[in-house]
Amino acid sequence: MTLLQWAIETLQPRQFAPAAHQLLLLEALTDLAAGQCDRLLVAMPPGSAKSTYASVIFPAWLLLHAPRTRVIAACHTEQLAAYFGRQVRALLAVAPEPGEAALARDDRAAARFATAAGGGYFGVGVRGPLAGRRADVIVIDDPVKSWAEADSPTARDALWDWFRADLTTRLMPAGRIALVMTRWHEDDLAGRLLESGDGWRRLILPALAEDADDPLHRAPGEPLWPAHESLTALKRRRTVIGPRAWAALYQQRPRSDAESLFATGQIAVLEEAPPCRRVVRAWDLAATAAEGGARDPDWTVGVKLGRTEDGGVAVLDVVRLRAGPAAVADTIVQTAKRDGRGVLIALPQDPGQAGKQQVAWLTGLLEGFRVAASPESGAKITRAAPVAACVEAGRMSLLRGAWNRAFLDELRDFPGGRKDDQVDALARGVALLAETTSRRIELAFMAR
Repeated sequence: MTLLQWAIETLQPRQFAPAAHQLLLLEALTDLAAGQCDRLLVAMPPGSAKSTYASVIFPAWLLLHAPRTRVIAACHTEQLAAYFGRQVRALLAVAPEPGEAALARDDRAAARFATAAGGGYFGVGVRGPLAGRRADVIVIDDPVKSWAEADSPTARDALWDWFRADLTTRLMPAGRIALVMTRWHEDDLAGRLLESGDGWRRLILPALAEDADDPLHRAPGEPLWPAHESLTALKRRRTVIGPRAWAALYQQRPRSDAESLFATGQIAVLEEAPPCRRVVRAWDLAATAAEGGARDPDWTVGVKLGRTEDGGVAVLDVVRLRAGPAAVADTIVQTAKRDGRGVLIALPQDPGQAGKQQVAWLTGLLEGFRVAASPESGAKITRAAPVAACVEAGRMSLLRGAWNRAFLDELRDFPGGRKDDQVDALARGVALLAETTSRRIELAFMAR
């Protein structure tokens, strides 16, 4: 019996049927069980029934389907793990002809029990002891319990250390992990994993759809589960809980208390690149080196944008990397070759002699291309203000691409987000396109 069939059969006595977002969750969990992915990150709002499917139905089906499977279930407290464990145990106890999935007779613990085949379920609170345990599948459900915990750097670091050093070391070589949570903070466990580049499959569903890349293909503003919570009810909830809690808990886009500068809902997504009068590739070079051991180093970013026929700005491409100076320089050169000689390259010049030397070195590598180098002046938010005005006026668009989500997320979170590298590069490019004469910037024309 498939997981979907098992879920429908299990919920039928309660007259429940999986909604569209729950069907997506069941599909992702089925792929996880089959080994089609080994890392699954699910972020959904409170009340979306994600725990019912991921922490109750899925482990019970898994133990019936593969009774030798060893499951570790981790929650923000051991009490919550025990609550889920009792429900899993109850489903196994009433399953017809459980066979090897039958519970061991001498195992009566609510959240820690074994099957006759040697598999089992071990529930634990985050940062709880795991010595001696091994797992084929780990399910982490809501590892954060409160705002106070989410806002504490000490608590976030402790959870991260426990996840890396205690929990994942319990995983068998071919094991799989599912993290199912509501977002709380930009630096929460999901945030760190999304930044890790460790190949996590993502299923991120906001309460209200935001853009054309919505996994459920909803129109912007359409609710996640209208049969359960209507658009009117969600708007009322948004008013009550405030912008920060709404962005994190309901939209899965945590940010600081600072309001976003950019009205990203005004940015149109284009299927084809529009004709452009001038095109520039503006770079922002990482201030913290990826090779220096920093936990969350900056990105080196190159944003390609053009001035459209109607005077608007089209963002055509974004290149991002975390690497040392040699790899960064090589990427800038190779990107220039792909863009062609008609695209102006904009480089930032840090103050002091070192900044001049860096620009001179990069400019030498870019012989034959047009290069504009200029120092950055003023606060980041001041440099970004003209971009925000362009967005607010509906005069910015972007070409559809894999880079869209990370780009829009950073704009939404600015100025309170963790990163602003793309914003800095975008501001540089918009400023360069706005220049009317070459005298207002320091141009080094290297064309031969």
